[in-house]
Amino acid sequence: MKIIDLTHTLTEKISVYPGTDQPSLKIICNHESDGFKETALTLTSHTGTHMDAPNHIFKDGITLDLISVEQFVGKGLVIDCSDLTEGQKITLDRINKVKKGVDQADFLLFYTGWDQYWGTDKYFGDYPHMTEEVAEYLIQSNKKGVGLDVISIDSMTSLTNHKKVLFDSNFVIVENLTKLGEIGNELFTFYALPMKYENADGAPVRAIAIL
Repeated sequence: MKIIDLTHTLTEKISVYPGTDQPSLKIICNHESDGFKETALTLTSHTGTHMDAPNHIFKDGITLDLISVEQFVGKGLVIDCSDLTEGQKITLDRINKVKKGVDQADFLLFYTGWDQYWGTDKYFGDYPHMTEEVAEYLIQSNKKGVGLDVISIDSMTSLTNHKKVLFDSNFVIVENLTKLGEIGNELFTFYALPMKYENADGAPVRAIAIL
């Protein structure tokens, strides 16, 4: 058995969506004066490797704390899109090329290799993202969720795909994954467990692949 951590480490300098406050990791107790260490974390719900809930887009959409934990675990399949360059899109052809594995998967994870730009301005540039046809397929095929190693399933100026996949569903989106290229093209067990807090529109996750 091999376990791969697909999660970016949370730091005060982590890449965040433009206009979003950087997280704060403030030490409020230390070993010298208190005998123990404790850190106060201040961050937005969509910081780092994180999950979007339907409530992120829709006021009446379900929140993560109300979604069954079973929705966060399942068979994953990485679809290699690493040949895509800036401005190119993830199309339905990518799915059709590996249809047998896709049919058995609960989560489709699109590997673009864009995580190599994590921590740079380019990460928020014209990254590869899904077409509307792919978003429609994800809902019609009754998947649990989708994951990518980019900031969004949409371009920086759109929410079209979010609105399609999150409408009236328990579907989840996992963004800012990393190391998808280490998994290979076989089915594996995918875990993306979000922080559980009340009325969660999204939350950081610890995402792992078990091969």
